[in-house]
Amino acid sequence: MPTIKKLEVSAALVENFKFESKIRDHHIIIDQPPKGGGKDEGPSPLEFACLSLAACVLTVGQIIAKQKRILLRNFEVRVESEIDSDGFMGKSKENRVGFFGYKVIAKIDADMSLEEKKAFLEEIDHRCPISENLQNSTPVTVELEE
Repeated sequence: MPTIKKLEVSAALVENFKFESKIRDHHIIIDQPPKGGGKDEGPSPLEFACLSLAACVLTVGQIIAKQKRILLRNFEVRVESEIDSDGFMGKSKENRVGFFGYKVIAKIDADMSLEEKKAFLEEIDHRCPISENLQNSTPVTVELEE
């Protein structure tokens, strides 16, 4: 029988483009850079989306490394993505509103051949929940709470 884990996060408007989230014992500020109308007091939601992918890749990589007894001396991930901001600003319908795609670039320092590192990265991608959700359609339900 599968182990189903429910996650729940919430965020609330503080002012202008600044939002606050309390997740477990963590206090997180989400904001826009000044060019986007914010005060740059935290990463933007789009940056958090890319960060979620990077952090998930690192987490799953660490899980796999421990399971396979691979010593990771260093493991770094960079995520690159592009988006047409005119879409979510309501200025254009030419492109989709979301990211066009994600590129995960990993640096792995471990006693592994190039082929083993590529296989390791492929296994990470296969087991990463964030990557899987980004690659496949996941339903989103929007409800109004009264």
